Order: sequence, then C-alpha cells, then structure tokens
Amino acid sequence: MENSSATKQLRSSMKVTTTYRNEFCISTDKAKLDVDLVHQFLSTKAYWCLNIPKDTVETAIQNSLCFGVYANEKQIGFARVISDYSTIAYLGDVFILEAYRGNGLSKWLVETIMSDPNLQGLRRWILLTADAHDLYRKFGWADISDPAKWMEVHDKNVYQKK
Repeated sequence: MENSSATKQLRSSMKVTTTYRNEFCISTDKAKLDVDLVHQFLSTKAYWCLNIPKDTVETAIQNSLCFGVYANEKQIGFARVISDYSTIAYLGDVFILEAYRGNGLSKWLVETIMSDPNLQGLRRWILLTADAHDLYRKFGWADISDPAKWMEVHDKNVYQKK
C-alpha cells in the first residue's frame, strides 16, 4: 500500500510542462489530448499496434507521462513515457502526423521528452523502433550493447484477438 500512496503522491506532484516554438506547442497536459486522434493514428497507421482498441489507448494514456504536439491548438503529434521516475523509462507511441513532418517536430519532441524534469537521472531509457534509429541516435540512443541479456514476451497478434 505504501508504494501505491507514493506513486499517487508523485503523480500529483508532477507539474504540467508546456513549451512553444513558433505556432507549435508541446504539452504534458492530458486534458489537451485528442484521444480520438491518437487512437486513430495508432490503430490505423502505427505498424507496432495496428487495430489497438480505443479503451487500451485510453488506459495507456492514463498510466503514462504523455506529450502532445500541437499546431495552433490542434493536435498533430504524440508520444508517451512509461517510467518509475527513478531508474528507467520506456519511450513509445511516438508520431507526428504526415502533413507536419519535415519541420523538425520529431527532433523537438524527443529533445523535450528527454529534458523533462520528471525524467532526469534515470539509469536507462528504452524504446523499440523499426525505422527511426537515426532520429534517436542524435539524442544518445544506441543499439542494445548485449542483446543476449534482454528477454521479452511479445504477442504480436494481441489486438487481433479482441
């Protein structure tokens, strides 16, 4: 029970952060998120979670530190971090809508996430990507140095079963 209380205390003490660049904004304010847009993108365009149910996306958002990217208040991108806020963070579901790519927004998003005050001093960051290695390498990410130490349980068809 103490861990649950400590987690609730940590979450309630986390401040919403918002940064601006020209007409664009990145915010951790979950109230601003367009959950329908996030679900639409993830379920139809994101190779890693095609057909993900909306209730699963909602639960993931609720239990993550989320970063929305906005152009004049309209959401155009998203990323989320799962973390214990002391040792490790998993970065996932990173996207910028196609019409807004090429403006440096993904770089700015990753930079903003990695400099978030709640995510400093971590021993390890992890992520999975099939096609954005060059983006993440710019921020110090590298291939897993000893993949033989890593294990996983992966059900690639989990969303087909629901």
